[in-house]
Amino acid sequence: MTVLLYSLLFLVSVVVTLGACTLFTNAIEWLGKRFNLSEGAVGGVLAAIGTTLPETSIPIIAIFFGASRAEAEVGLGAILGAPFMLSTLVIPILAILLVVYARLGKRTAVFKLNYHDVKGDLSFFVVAYGVALACAFVPSRPLHVIAAVGLMSLYLYYVKLKFSESGEEGGEGGLEPLLFARKSAIPSFGLIGLQGALGLAGLALGAHLFVLAAETIAGVLSISPLILALLVAPLATELPEMSNSFLWLYRKKDRLSVGNVTGAMVFQGTIPVSIGLLGTDWALAPTALITMVLAMGAATFLLVQAVWGGLWRPWLLSGSALLYIGYVVYLYGW
Repeated sequence: MTVLLYSLLFLVSVVVTLGACTLFTNAIEWLGKRFNLSEGAVGGVLAAIGTTLPETSIPIIAIFFGASRAEAEVGLGAILGAPFMLSTLVIPILAILLVVYARLGKRTAVFKLNYHDVKGDLSFFVVAYGVALACAFVPSRPLHVIAAVGLMSLYLYYVKLKFSESGEEGGEGGLEPLLFARKSAIPSFGLIGLQGALGLAGLALGAHLFVLAAETIAGVLSISPLILALLVAPLATELPEMSNSFLWLYRKKDRLSVGNVTGAMVFQGTIPVSIGLLGTDWALAPTALITMVLAMGAATFLLVQAVWGGLWRPWLLSGSALLYIGYVVYLYGW
């Protein structure tokens, strides 16, 4: 009965998340419109930070306020699980959905992106995450502090670059009226902010319900805490990014869709990692190191495609999901 009840809670969390996602994406697009920001800034910074801030509280609370080593490990799992999931699962799902939408006649099966932005985002992530990975093999506290400060500075530089881009028109889907002011040609900042805040709160609530259901079912089914920390929890916390990106992809706003994911990767590869470097000894177990290596490999694969071929091929992107599936199989055997 417990499993059935919390399975229903899963469904409720998805419904809440999708509704909140509609509010948030609509508001964030209008915010970018009012400030004349580029889609790179809207998707890669505003949407990415907005949806990652609630989940960033997980490692902060676990690492700085936790009373045990186990809680610190949960924090590290939340930090490392997010980039791994974004690079090996979320982007492949976007590629699969692109093909599905095309088969349904909703759009073409080609990503319409600014690949300069894609290459920039992935380059920032690969450099930042490479530094974090190297720190795991050098047990030097001063070096970890220097690396953390450097990563935070790198992210500030990334934000500066994004906001220096000029504003431009959205994708094929155009900009729909603000849901809280459908008859207003130019909605006020107050209504945009209110709708965005309610959407963000709904996304956080949906993720919380998802985590609650996942933790309970994991306990009933005796799922390993390691699997919960590295796979289940990140799946829940990345639900807002996934929902936003899937909706934007359906609306043919590919730059916002992909930028939301790659921008979140840059954020997750710098700010939460800095928290881990500052708050722990950054001594990572082999299973955790593997997630970093796989995330680096997937991101590098994406970057090479963008640089060498000048575009992303959906069938190649979807292949990255094999890394995620292989790791799940490995953990199950472990």
